[in-house]
Amino acid sequence: MKLTIIGGGGFRVPQVFSAVGNPAAPVRIDEVALYDVDARRLRAITRVLGQLAGALTNPPRLTVTTDLDEALRGADFVFAAVRIGGTGARVLDERTALDLGVLGQETVGPGGLAYALRTVPFMVALARRIADVAPDAWVINFTNPAGIVTEAMRAVLGDRVVGICDTPIGLMRRAGAALGAPTPAAGSFDYVGLNHLGWLRSLDVDGADRLPALLADARLLEGIEEARLMGLDWVRALGALPNEYLYYYYFTREATQRITAAPETRGEFLRDQQDAFYADAGAPGADALAIWNASHAEREATYMAESRPEGDEGARHEEDAVGGYHQVALDLMAALVADRPATMILNVPNGSLVPQLPAEAVIEVGCAVDADGVHPWPVAPVEGHMLGLMSQVKAVEQLTIGAALEGSAELAWKAFGLHPLVDSVAVGRSLLSGYIQAFPDLGRALS
Repeated sequence: MKLTIIGGGGFRVPQVFSAVGNPAAPVRIDEVALYDVDARRLRAITRVLGQLAGALTNPPRLTVTTDLDEALRGADFVFAAVRIGGTGARVLDERTALDLGVLGQETVGPGGLAYALRTVPFMVALARRIADVAPDAWVINFTNPAGIVTEAMRAVLGDRVVGICDTPIGLMRRAGAALGAPTPAAGSFDYVGLNHLGWLRSLDVDGADRLPALLADARLLEGIEEARLMGLDWVRALGALPNEYLYYYYFTREATQRITAAPETRGEFLRDQQDAFYADAGAPGADALAIWNASHAEREATYMAESRPEGDEGARHEEDAVGGYHQVALDLMAALVADRPATMILNVPNGSLVPQLPAEAVIEVGCAVDADGVHPWPVAPVEGHMLGLMSQVKAVEQLTIGAALEGSAELAWKAFGLHPLVDSVAVGRSLLSGYIQAFPDLGRALS
């Protein structure tokens, strides 16, 4: 089978290659095709993969191209993880919001909307090429904002595109491990939300919901990264374990103050780190794999560090980084084609799961996956602030998709102005003006 990676020069591609090239991998990938528009990044990542392949007994064949149709032709799976404008654009996404006193984060709030406005047109065009060149391929989307992008791509590809994220399944597995059930079965937990905005609301062990016991046990709860980040008292008040990105909604002021006070944003850190990596790894005679390993370790250790309190409170533990989106992608592929049914949390169409939301809206819920496809299971009723937050953010997401595809500045302004993390429609207009100034191509696309 052939796996095509769109964004093949991306920093985290070696994780995907290692996962599918592992002799114990549950699905055999014979060829990995890397596609990217940046030949310099492709060269550096190819060097890393060449060293990784040398340690494998039967590594996948590697092909590298800047020709999209060549990369897609014959693909069984297409993995999409792109960043339009690179990390330099992420810096502008974050700084433009911060300069207006608004949360600056790449996927949450106005930064995520600006990212989506640039990304949705590209990803929809990509979906059309996939439909023409590789219509039978499964498309696994990790391009952020994953919920928005997956929803836009579904209009072209339907059920052949599935959005993935590693944060919700990591939360569920940490909770399960704390209760002695590290691999909960299908239907044994209730997780509902949108991408980067969701809650684990129940977790059955031996036929009983053990989440209340976990919330009541300070020792066990201290082992949950999300509880440390937001505080044990708050997750107990919620009666649920929140996705870590909800920190930006529940502690907006604190997050914004910490990010603003930090010497650099996360985007600035990654821009500088990745610039150094690609330069060093591409140098003649460089040990590209060693350079990548060092950069990756630093990146993982500092994940969301700009939002965490100083000291041990909220700190990320080494075990919190176990897994990752590459493992989610591998589990999904194996379930779909290798008779390895899996329990997962995925970005899928709502249908009637949350009846207050549009049927076509992409939400994030527990699913059973097998050779017949992806099967979301029912969720308990969503009420109160959870429903309110989901409804408001989903409305903003759909406005953003409309703005991107219709080229509408008015819809874009509405999206910024109505986002719950933007406190004024006047600020929303200023955000739009700021992003148009930062990204002239966006200004030309919107009217």
